[in-house]
Amino acid sequence: MVPAVFVFGDSLVDVGNNNYLPVSIVKADFPHNGIDFPTKKPTGRFSNGKNAADLLAEKLGLPSSPPYLSLLKKTDESSYINGVSFASGGAGIFNGTDQTYGQSIPLLKQVDNYIVVYKSLVQQMGPSGAEKHLSKALFTIVIGSNDMLDYFGSSDLRKKSTPQQFVDLMANTLKGQLKRLYETGARKFVLTGIGVIGCIPAERVKNKTHECNEECNIWSVKYNDELKAMLKGLKSERQGINYSYFDTYSIMQNVIQKPSSYGFSEIESACCGLGDLRAKVPCVPVSKYCSNRKDHVFWDLYHPTEATARIFVDTLFDGPSQYCIPMNVRQLVSA
Repeated sequence: MVPAVFVFGDSLVDVGNNNYLPVSIVKADFPHNGIDFPTKKPTGRFSNGKNAADLLAEKLGLPSSPPYLSLLKKTDESSYINGVSFASGGAGIFNGTDQTYGQSIPLLKQVDNYIVVYKSLVQQMGPSGAEKHLSKALFTIVIGSNDMLDYFGSSDLRKKSTPQQFVDLMANTLKGQLKRLYETGARKFVLTGIGVIGCIPAERVKNKTHECNEECNIWSVKYNDELKAMLKGLKSERQGINYSYFDTYSIMQNVIQKPSSYGFSEIESACCGLGDLRAKVPCVPVSKYCSNRKDHVFWDLYHPTEATARIFVDTLFDGPSQYCIPMNVRQLVSA
């Protein structure tokens, strides 16, 4: 349906870049991650199986975009043709999010890496060939949750700016990176809003009643509103841009409020981990994991199960305009 998918973002879409970062502690290259992946092996995906990036590629009839860092040793430049993933667990819109998590590749550096790929494609295909190829490709960006969790978890950041200033700066900083992508061929963007991150097991476990962190949720919604407004503005400023914004928050909220209608029975506890809500200790080899992954919304203390990611991607791809603004990915592909 499209010639290539270029993926930018955090652990929700990392397909193994962090495996190549020597000092990162944000890795998923050990069991029980990947227990439901086709190879049954951990790959660096923060999931029991496939993640949203894999499922989107599947819908488009493409193989999953390979991790950029896995291609650096290869001399064959054509490995960039169908797309590349630059996503990195722990990454944020700002460069500082990885201070909490050890090493990751922030968005700025992910776009730098894409520009290296862009130059290689121009060399292979010629300027007009590359331009045509990239104008039909999808540029998928899933980022912002780490920035938000960082802000609410850090007294330092809260001293420096109000929540409103912070979400404004997030949207503005992201806009700067989208402009860089536009200048190097990107025309079709898929952007996801932040989900109901106040309700992930890592946040619920912080209070005795397991309630969601409502402050975190309120500001996630505010950021999503800023993001929508920013995208609208960018489209009017730059010729030829089309985009699909996915309202992750609303669909995730529906799943949490009406789990049984989506086939889930467990919305609070992680499937893999230890302690209260299986969220005191992350999903590591000594952790316990649930036998039926399909009935859990969350795989570990931060990430959705493959079953949840599938609902998100199905909606992103073919969903109605209440979730996909101003169009879904199927419509974007033919726009």
